[in-house]
Amino acid sequence: MTDREKALHPEDLTRLFVERANAKDAEGLSLLYEEDAVMAYPPGRQIVGREAIRKLWEEALPHMPAFEPEEPLPTLISGDLALTSTPPKDGSGARAQVVRRQPDGSWLRVLDQPEFTPPR
Repeated sequence: MTDREKALHPEDLTRLFVERANAKDAEGLSLLYEEDAVMAYPPGRQIVGREAIRKLWEEALPHMPAFEPEEPLPTLISGDLALTSTPPKDGSGARAQVVRRQPDGSWLRVLDQPEFTPPR
């Protein structure tokens, strides 16, 4: 197990993501996802599973600029599922995640679409 901070509310995942990305902590980022989570990144690809997500961030983080916190939109919650989203600060598209409450009450990402772009 890990002593890393857990997301006690769905919106915590966005803050924790930014903190861990800026710390270049690929393992910490991967721990924000369920074991069989699916992430659509980079655009046009799907990464399946926590381990694959960790590997992606290990490769990408060293080349990425610092992430800036983005104000989340209101979260939609239905039982143990929630939809979180943020509008990017640069106004390009949107970000959305489906998250699930874990047996310990914390939340993890199940589906992650970090970049939506408007249709052209």
